[in-house]
Amino acid sequence: MTDTSQPSHLPKTVQLAISRCVRVCQNRTCKKQGAKEVLSAFIALPVADVTVSASSCLGQCGNGPMVLILPDMVWYGGVLPQEVPLVIEQHLINGQRVQQMLYYRFHPQG
Repeated sequence: MTDTSQPSHLPKTVQLAISRCVRVCQNRTCKKQGAKEVLSAFIALPVADVTVSASSCLGQCGNGPMVLILPDMVWYGGVLPQEVPLVIEQHLINGQRVQQMLYYRFHPQG
């Protein structure tokens, strides 16, 4: 039998208690590519324990709109407003990355 009174390195309860943050780049290039609408789509569909915020440049100009989900360190590139519900349902609610949307530079195998 396992002694559950002593904390392990990072128990599941602590992992689940960490809230997520969705950052949507709002710098010039991403804005031209529709980042304002992507941010609005995330804000319109709130998820418990998830903070959505505008971000300054994420350093991936020309591949946007860029979305970074923290603390997961998952990057999505070229996000369209109509894809936001999929990211919310699959990633933020069900904990599964949206493979076809992952940004190739940081997730080369998807």
